[in-house]
Amino acid sequence: MSQQGYVAAPPYSQAQPGMGAYQGGFGSGPTQPLYGHYGGPPQAFNAPPAGKMHLIVLNRTLFLFMLMCMSFRVRVMTQVIEDDQVKQGGQVFTTNIRGQVPPLVTTDFTVTDQGNASPRFIRCTTYSLPCTADLAKQCQVPLAAIIKPFASLPKNETPLYVVNHGDTGPVRCNRCKAYMCPYMQFIDGGRRYQCGFCNCVNEVPVFYFQHLDHMGRRVDFYERPELSLGSYEFVATLDYCKNNKPPNPPAYIFMIDVSYNNIKSGLVKLICDELKTLLEKLPREEGMDTSAIKVGFVTYNKVLHFYNVKSTLAQPQMMVVSDTAEMFVPLLDGFLVNYQDSRAVIYNLLDQIPDMFADTAESETVFAPVIQAGVEAFKAAECSGKLFIFHSSMPTAEAPGKLKNRDDKKLVNTDKEKTLFQPQKGVYEQLSKDCVASGCCVDLFLFPSQYTDIATMADVPSHTGGSVYKYSNFQVPADHFLRDLRKDVQKSIGFDAIMRVRTSTGFRATDFFGGIYMNNTTDVEMAAVDCDKGMTVEFKHDDTLSEETGALMQCALLYTTISGQRRLRIHNLSLNCSSQLSELYKSCETDSLINFFAKSAYRAILNQPLKNVREILVNQTAHMLACYRKNCASPSAASQLILPDAMKVFPVYMNSLMKTAPLVGSTELSTDDRAHQRLSVMAMGVEDTQLLLYPRLIPLHNIDVNSEKPATPVRCSEERLTDSGIFLLENGQSMFLWLGQASSPDLIQSLFNLPSLAHLQGHMCALPELDNPLSRKVRSIISGLLEKRSNSMKLQIVRQKDKPEMLFRQFLVEDKGLHGGASYMDFLCYVHREIRQLLT
Repeated sequence: MSQQGYVAAPPYSQAQPGMGAYQGGFGSGPTQPLYGHYGGPPQAFNAPPAGKMHLIVLNRTLFLFMLMCMSFRVRVMTQVIEDDQVKQGGQVFTTNIRGQVPPLVTTDFTVTDQGNASPRFIRCTTYSLPCTADLAKQCQVPLAAIIKPFASLPKNETPLYVVNHGDTGPVRCNRCKAYMCPYMQFIDGGRRYQCGFCNCVNEVPVFYFQHLDHMGRRVDFYERPELSLGSYEFVATLDYCKNNKPPNPPAYIFMIDVSYNNIKSGLVKLICDELKTLLEKLPREEGMDTSAIKVGFVTYNKVLHFYNVKSTLAQPQMMVVSDTAEMFVPLLDGFLVNYQDSRAVIYNLLDQIPDMFADTAESETVFAPVIQAGVEAFKAAECSGKLFIFHSSMPTAEAPGKLKNRDDKKLVNTDKEKTLFQPQKGVYEQLSKDCVASGCCVDLFLFPSQYTDIATMADVPSHTGGSVYKYSNFQVPADHFLRDLRKDVQKSIGFDAIMRVRTSTGFRATDFFGGIYMNNTTDVEMAAVDCDKGMTVEFKHDDTLSEETGALMQCALLYTTISGQRRLRIHNLSLNCSSQLSELYKSCETDSLINFFAKSAYRAILNQPLKNVREILVNQTAHMLACYRKNCASPSAASQLILPDAMKVFPVYMNSLMKTAPLVGSTELSTDDRAHQRLSVMAMGVEDTQLLLYPRLIPLHNIDVNSEKPATPVRCSEERLTDSGIFLLENGQSMFLWLGQASSPDLIQSLFNLPSLAHLQGHMCALPELDNPLSRKVRSIISGLLEKRSNSMKLQIVRQKDKPEMLFRQFLVEDKGLHGGASYMDFLCYVHREIRQLLT
């Protein structure tokens, strides 16, 4: 390890001359070219379909280099994660230092807010911005922040303080409208303050005046969260409310597809049974006995059935709307009700629904009118809320939003492949606008048995801050679906949200990625935002930044709480600025960088051929590393591959990203699965993309059953598997228990209560509850992971060399991709060659 960076030494001997400067990357908008080149067209890095690599002829030296790199790889990913855990795990991360790089997302640490937002709320691609646009262009490192405004905090961290300034509302700068925060400088004996964002000098309102101490700090500094903390909330005044009226509490509407397949599979009964328990656990404000959220129920196939569940009724009443072209809600009083008041009528309804439709033969469904009904219901009740839609097939009934099958494998690996990811225009586009305008968030639980055009059906959820859950070939029981539903109903959430990111002079937010809607270039709108949703914001220079003052950002989110209070949630962060590129590279955060690149690439595939998008990713990787090598690293032999210390695992992530389903043009992958993953990643925070791109592979055959210490993951490669081993693999979306063919009978007995592996039945998806230390330990590891992840994961148990093992192997991201894509070693060699060409 050199002091300047991470070194490996490939013995490439021939560099190709004549490569000019790199110009390109993922632009800030649709008008910018979305592929980069070095003077001429880029060298093709065609991962799919054959996964061939145009590498220099493999000679003995190169072979030795590869072997040498194997040992480096062991240190690279799992070692970097482990080293950070050893160094910073269990420590307190105090946010009082500008531009401080936080521990990795994989590290266990506690945050104390002392003036900057916790990294749980905001993470940056680098914590030291280049002072000029020219420097930024030179290094090609994207300048971005990933913001999770509602991120969950561990129990040992203080929840956000709520500040209430009464009718006057929060104090803000007259010029740039930034909210009072630790970056405001009080002057003139405390009578005025200078804004840290635009330098405007403002009068301090009379009610807010306070004297300054001998250091020029207000004497109430520690008593006011907005002066001393990085994150806090303000109670908003009526000026921040629609029509200057306080909002009503939000509502949840459960909309169940009661077509033939869903009745026959037992899904409708399962949902109705689960709702009886789940409605008792609706989210409620801290200190409140009951939830203020109202609930409503709709069932549908070709027509919609609304239910009156008013507390005074002896029986629920059904009202049918068959005109789906002009959707309206047939009742106002009794549709959205308080669950506690109407519990008996609701139980009655949930018992009746499966029987009511038991003999249905209707297989066609509508979809867009279902969402429209929710929008109309929220408008009529003058509230925001969420639709929980349980649906199983493509909407083919005659109605607005009817879809046709457009799944065409012949488009894969052509310039028209992008159309597979694009939603069908028209009805759904307008529906997204209507939903955001009325604060209607859509969560879609999809149970398909064939192609359903997720690219279109998920368009509204993905623009309203909602989620899409997919359960192919659904069968009861379905623990992972019920876990998802429980988490989804109970998660902390804000409604009818609008977010603005302000910055100090010299740079500004120019581009936004996420489950969002934008009517203009500055305001990010979301019908709802929950604790798992992350927005990625890109910044560009519009002037020179100062090393002395640094750079500031403030994320202000206006939203409605679950009890109907309008609030402003504020997150502040201060970064360093430097004219030295070495400082920028030293302050990089690889996990955040890869989140940015994943979202940039996944958005670009809507308009670009996949081949171009993959080329951009390789070129920008090579360019960032070549710039580091040229400007920051110690002089060394040209044959050495030198990576910045903070980015030494970046190529692993990048290669893994290039092998994800959306970016691999393979006819073997389902179009719906590819579209679903693309949309899921667009709304992810840093933790989720990190785990998706580098799964945890945990050996279980040698764990210490008495230790409280978490099991240590190993490199995600087939080389780490052993015939006698048992491994758990998870990436936040999928979970596998892999059993080596020579697994010890004792282990099999302890885990499955079977004498040997041969006795294990196929299609097992749960471990039996056995009373022995190993069984308890393994089940505890699995339940701990399920608890921690934002999605539930269905456990798939696979035996070595059985056919289902192929599913498991596609997650071994350091190996060659099953559907195309290079092994990590080949990718590293290829990138190194590109770097050398840039430097020559």
